Amino acid sequence: MLEVKNIQKSFGGVPVLRDVSLEVEQGDVVAILGPSGSGKTTLLRCMNFLETADSGELIFDGETFSFGKVSKKDISRLRKKTAFVFQNYNLFLNKTALQNVTEGLTVARKMPKDQAEDIGRRALDKVGLSDRYHYYPSQLSGGQQQRVAIARALATQPEIIYFDEPTSALDPELTGEVLSVMRDLAEDGMTMLVVTHEMGFARTVSNKVVFMENGVVVEANSSREFFENPMKARTKAFLRTLDGVE
Repeated sequence: MLEVKNIQKSFGGVPVLRDVSLEVEQGDVVAILGPSGSGKTTLLRCMNFLETADSGELIFDGETFSFGKVSKKDISRLRKKTAFVFQNYNLFLNKTALQNVTEGLTVARKMPKDQAEDIGRRALDKVGLSDRYHYYPSQLSGGQQQRVAIARALATQPEIIYFDEPTSALDPELTGEVLSVMRDLAEDGMTMLVVTHEMGFARTVSNKVVFMENGVVVEANSSREFFENPMKARTKAFLRTLDGVE
């Protein structure tokens, strides 16, 4: 479904991604793990063209795109197949939950308002916010705001959703409600690529793990093999630091 080949990215001459490759099959939930500064978020942002990679290829639904030469038209077309959930929600503060979810449908996709609102309500119902359609972000908890952001992603009916540390701004109680929604999406077969520090989610919900450090993929494996039989010494050291944390 989706493959990244040899992606490279530098900021100010400092390499952040060094020849990174990965594959995602339909229905996969891929957890991207690693210490801060390992390039995880940059990888996700480059894959959705929020950052411009220096080189490499993206293969999506059988089409190949060069990161360094992709056109604005192709980026727009690819983004209609994907959705992105940010760390800090990125909601419009002057719009209700329902308006936040429908904005992209009515503005970017020129969908009639009634149709967009029907889709928006169903998306908010899906994430447990059927009683919050007309609440503004300031009236919602952080967990509820992030669930609005997930509903906004779902409303576009994407083939894949990218999650960039979706619980990093939340306290533990609110983290649980967001992870529960993501767990439900996984059970429904949604393809997801998730940058996360939540090891419980990576272990029990994802089916694949990619472990990064210093801009390279150190190890990629099934979740079970990654946690039970890590191959690389660096992976083993990383997992040892988690002992007693979970």
